[in-house]
Amino acid sequence: MDKGIKIVTIGGGSSYTPELIEGFIKRHQHLPVKEIWLVDIEAGKEKLEIVGAMAQRMVKTSGIDCTVHLTLDRRKALENADFVTTQLRVGLLDARILDERIPLSHGMIGQETNGAGGIFKALRTIPVILEIVEEMKELCPNAWLINFTNPAGMVTEAVLRYGKWSKVVGLCNIPVNAIFEEADLLQEKPENLFFQFAGINHLHWHTVKDSTGNDRTAELIEQMYGTSEAKSIVANIANNNLLIDQVRNLGMIPCPYHRYYYLTDAMLEEELAAFRENGTRAEKVKKIESELFTLYKDPELDYKPQQLAERGGARYSDAACEIIHGIYNDTGQLMTVSTKNNGTIADLPDDCAVEVTSLITRQGPVPLNFGHFSAKQRGLLQVMKAMEELTIEAAVTGNYGTLLQAFTMNPLIPSGHLAKLVMDELLVAHNTYLPAFH
Repeated sequence: MDKGIKIVTIGGGSSYTPELIEGFIKRHQHLPVKEIWLVDIEAGKEKLEIVGAMAQRMVKTSGIDCTVHLTLDRRKALENADFVTTQLRVGLLDARILDERIPLSHGMIGQETNGAGGIFKALRTIPVILEIVEEMKELCPNAWLINFTNPAGMVTEAVLRYGKWSKVVGLCNIPVNAIFEEADLLQEKPENLFFQFAGINHLHWHTVKDSTGNDRTAELIEQMYGTSEAKSIVANIANNNLLIDQVRNLGMIPCPYHRYYYLTDAMLEEELAAFRENGTRAEKVKKIESELFTLYKDPELDYKPQQLAERGGARYSDAACEIIHGIYNDTGQLMTVSTKNNGTIADLPDDCAVEVTSLITRQGPVPLNFGHFSAKQRGLLQVMKAMEELTIEAAVTGNYGTLLQAFTMNPLIPSGHLAKLVMDELLVAHNTYLPAFH
């Protein structure tokens, strides 16, 4: 790749883009990115122009040899790309508001990537990602797809299973943030600890060992859940404390999203109270985004502003840059990503996507073998994986019955007539973005 690396970012008008640009700038000595193409759709044109101009200022100020292109022509951008990153939101934030508002209005969890909202985000997203994959087969057949569009695990599995595209890595910032937060609690540097994550996106567990091989998991469980001071590393998840006896018995640290499954009653009560008082989380995010883009318009701003951390999703984009660096330079660095199972977790199908600690190599992620979970984790994990498989199938086929099965199986959706009612409301609300169901 002497010509330098060509990066294409689909959803380039995202408020996250400055962090992505910052990540490429600081790695430029080892990652010679010569072209960055920021791609968006007509509805995102204004944001693309604002954040794109800021990205161009950042690159110019850095002095690196790189050109930032802005376009609404996805095919033009994809031609001969080396890496394609996806950070798109089909239906924009207005669709997320509906994903949260409709379930909450019926007294059930309304959340971006969990429950009914998460299923519908997958339904809108998967067909678009599969279109992108078909274009990549034609225009950049050797490129890697680095996806951090949520729900990242389901999107990755759809690409593997239905897109027949193996060069894909799914990314989530939850494990990245956990590593930094927990290293702080142990007063250790992250590089001196070994974190083994295993599960699926937004439903994983992990253990932690130090450089001498001592298991520090139990110590962390006490610090994180053994006091009344609960702590969440995710901006949009309430700080409801888990039941300490349950977590001690798990023997593994659960993902913050487990609060929805382990403390459904408390989480629902919290969400409904917040919904009645302030509306949905999506509406809050929309306000934060508006303020960010006002900042981005400043012709003097040529660096990532601190306010971006309030948006949620911190370290997402930087982790994407690190994966690209790992693949390009064959670093063998340990990162937690969504990738093909291939027997890594013995309790799940070989051809599904799992989120596991992996070595990042020129051939892509090489997951560290995990083996079997105990029944404590296995039961919920297998139910959720089956739900994901049905959701992905429904997204591809538009089959109403398959979608109803996914709804009925999801632990955050009360089964029966209420599930069908909410599903039908969401199908009507998102009709424009669900052509397979027409």
